[in-house]
Amino acid sequence: MAEFLYRVGRACARRAWTVLALWLALLLASGAAFLLFSGELEDSFSIPGTPTDEVEQLLSDKFSGMGGGTGTVVYQTEDGSAFTGEQRDAIADRVEEAAEVPGVENAIDPFATEGERAEQRRELESGREELEAGLADLEAGQEELDRNRAQAEAAGLLEQSEAALDAEQAVIDQNREDLETGLAELERGESLLEMASEIRTVSEDGDTALVNIAFSDSQMEVPQETRDAVMAVFGDDPVPGTTVDFGNDMSRSVPSLVSVTEVIGVVVAGVVLIVMLGTLVGAGLPILTALVGVGIATLVAMSLSGVLEMASVTPILGLMLGLAVGIDYALFIINRHRRQLKQGFGVGESIGLANGTAGNAVVFAGTTVLIALLGLNLTGIGFLGLMGSVGAIAIAVAVFIAITLVPALLSLVGPRVLSRRERGRLAEEAPAPGRDSSEQVRPMSTGRAVAQALVTVIALGVVALPALGLRLGMPDGSSEPTESTQYRAHTAVEENFGAGQNGTLLVAAGLTGGPTGASAERNAEAERAEIAEVLYSYDDVVAVAPIAVSDDQTMAIFQVVPAEGPSSESTEELVHDLRALEPIEGTGPLGVAGMTSGNIDISETLSDALPTYLTVVVGLSLVILLLVFRSVFVPVVATFGFILSFLAALGGVVAVYQWGWLGGLVGIENTGPVLNFLPTLLVGILFGLAMDYMLFIGTGMREAYVHGAPSRTAVMQGFRAGRAVVTAAAIIMISVFGGFVFSHSVMISSIGFALAFGVLIDAFVVRMALIPALMHLAGDAAWWLPRWLDRLLPDIDVEGASLERRHPPGRETAEAERETASQRG
Repeated sequence: MAEFLYRVGRACARRAWTVLALWLALLLASGAAFLLFSGELEDSFSIPGTPTDEVEQLLSDKFSGMGGGTGTVVYQTEDGSAFTGEQRDAIADRVEEAAEVPGVENAIDPFATEGERAEQRRELESGREELEAGLADLEAGQEELDRNRAQAEAAGLLEQSEAALDAEQAVIDQNREDLETGLAELERGESLLEMASEIRTVSEDGDTALVNIAFSDSQMEVPQETRDAVMAVFGDDPVPGTTVDFGNDMSRSVPSLVSVTEVIGVVVAGVVLIVMLGTLVGAGLPILTALVGVGIATLVAMSLSGVLEMASVTPILGLMLGLAVGIDYALFIINRHRRQLKQGFGVGESIGLANGTAGNAVVFAGTTVLIALLGLNLTGIGFLGLMGSVGAIAIAVAVFIAITLVPALLSLVGPRVLSRRERGRLAEEAPAPGRDSSEQVRPMSTGRAVAQALVTVIALGVVALPALGLRLGMPDGSSEPTESTQYRAHTAVEENFGAGQNGTLLVAAGLTGGPTGASAERNAEAERAEIAEVLYSYDDVVAVAPIAVSDDQTMAIFQVVPAEGPSSESTEELVHDLRALEPIEGTGPLGVAGMTSGNIDISETLSDALPTYLTVVVGLSLVILLLVFRSVFVPVVATFGFILSFLAALGGVVAVYQWGWLGGLVGIENTGPVLNFLPTLLVGILFGLAMDYMLFIGTGMREAYVHGAPSRTAVMQGFRAGRAVVTAAAIIMISVFGGFVFSHSVMISSIGFALAFGVLIDAFVVRMALIPALMHLAGDAAWWLPRWLDRLLPDIDVEGASLERRHPPGRETAEAERETASQRG
């Protein structure tokens, strides 16, 4: 591979303008594909086959118009007074208009709903009065009949009048039975109305109203155009004297691909490059090539959104990785090229060698990231696999850019990749090609190594402790920026209707069914009331309302309002408790659906997939490092370090985004559960980046050891050889990822923070503190490998040492001189 990349680098350097034109053509083609094929990005996630998905499918089969998504529109009066009649009528008109929007199953007028509830209450009160009056009349009739029977018996005429008296008694008994049945049904109705009393659409003080929208498609499949059309009905023509906001189930803000904070991150990366390289030309090349790569990868990813359901965070993830990795990979090759130029190599010769050595390491490092990202498809979770695939596209483009476009641009800039001072010093000293002026180093003391290892492990363990309290979920309205319509709607609902109204559950319960007719309906009503009572008995349930019964009397649907919000632990526990419940024996357990339970199911599916994926990644890490370092100890400690980095990064995310520690520093206004797919995503990305740093630190140690340096001295030689470039690369990655931390989207912010903090921990704590200490303590044992395994493993020359032997320094100059001499002769 190193020889091949050497030739690729030389070829690209000789045909620099052709290479530049090809990449420009690819960029333009990607842009054309985006314009022709791009589609709509989603801001929701779904996993087929979850319990929620199964219940929604069942409801769609059993109930016409059920199983679709819902949306919430919140009206409030500006002065806090009750809605006027004119305002009520205006809102009702807009509700009717919204009901006509294609894709909307129904839109419910909140004032009409409250009017119907009040009418039901009046009817029940009137019915009770009538039934109680009927019972009173019946008791009077019974008393009169009893007197007549007594009189007949006293007169000796009981036998003659007994038949008539018995007939009259039978009528009274039947009437009493009918009245008592009616009273029982009335009491059942009163009980159901009381259990549903907290489910309101107009607040008690009359200044807030909820318009509930029912969509035809399921919650995760409602097109954003449909939501936008509904919001336009209410938002474009405001009702005078009122404000209108839209819940998180309606308003989906798609984050922009590029914002000011990301630009600041790139600027910081540029400053780091200028400080490290000392030249604007050298610093500009990695940023330029990274931007070209990001442009191509992002446009390609966006063009796929027309045929694939792609979440809004997916191309942004590719943008994050493409920028960070693209800058770093170009930097590795440019840094190697600069070092060789300062050692006296010719420009063309140096480009080829840099591409064959550092470029070889880039290809290997990029491949590890690529495999880890593509491995996300092994989880079986579609949207997560797509994220990994899009990230892999960004990585692949970054690698190809690094080994082709970077050599071409290095050829065009020539010696100007060095600063003016460096070029002047080079001209004065004229070093012999390949001269190595590295300083002599001494190994660290064993005491320092022990202390360094203990301190880093303990510190990382402390930072990782919050991960024990990890709770996964999806962001809801409470985690949106306080100025957003989603947050205002969420807060208004919580303050006026209770926190649980933001996360209502749809509960499906089986009934015994039976022959159609009045008796079957009465039996279904009785069972429905019984189930409602059981649901209402839970401490974490504040309201229950029956919605419908299927035509075959085998299923009933209830709306259940939990005591707390959709992201609370109590609501999550309630969903599990209800699913384990079988109120009517023989009808099966309850089913729970709705946006809240759907998010809970997605979080649990991702949690279940994480251990398997982590095991795969850890196994992959051991194999890759075993091939590279030909050692048993190095892969083990390197993988151990990766696990520590992952847990520490996760602990930091929990502390900031779930607990709110130092949240103000990164603009976190409201806390909540950690984004449910973040841990799995973090495993894949952080693994690849950790392997990058391990390669660039560890291969220097192995190279020094193989060339005869004592094992502990080799540790420090390798560390000193790689620390500058790894430091710069890590700072650049932290800067780029950190730019996304200040995004208004909690999803983007938490991913950016996790990656930035993970890189900080892995590069500066694990790779540059823990690993050198452990390698020192292991001594020669760090490079032990069983002979039988040594014979089986292929020789992977990541740093291209064999290439350097085949292309010794100055060979190109000597060949050129011989060719010139022969021409003269």
